[in-house]
Amino acid sequence: MRMRIVFVIPLVLLAFAAGWAATPNALDPVRVAPHIYQLEWENEKVRVLRKTVRHGETPPLHALRDRVEVYLNGCAWLEEDEQGNSSMTSFRASESVWAPAATVGGDTAKAVDICGILIIELL
Repeated sequence: MRMRIVFVIPLVLLAFAAGWAATPNALDPVRVAPHIYQLEWENEKVRVLRKTVRHGETPPLHALRDRVEVYLNGCAWLEEDEQGNSSMTSFRASESVWAPAATVGGDTAKAVDICGILIIELL
């Protein structure tokens, strides 16, 4: 009987882990903000999302992994620091930047125009 328990426990743990990994993350941007994020492509190492930023839109809380962001068109928006000072942030079409993993959301976008961004996440 002991032999069966020793054999079954790892199988149960493996099945639980596989089920947990397959369950969508509660803060997955594609799940919580499908009007902003669309899944373009995915494999076991990389996931590619298309993000559309529109003026006045407030995305819900979501988590992004370490990633490269490639701007599909010229993008600019206003940002405010902790002291309330405003500054313009802008990127040229095809410009790319590295961004570390972060949990974001709740801030209303102050985009000058619709901004398209390709996000390449490392899994």
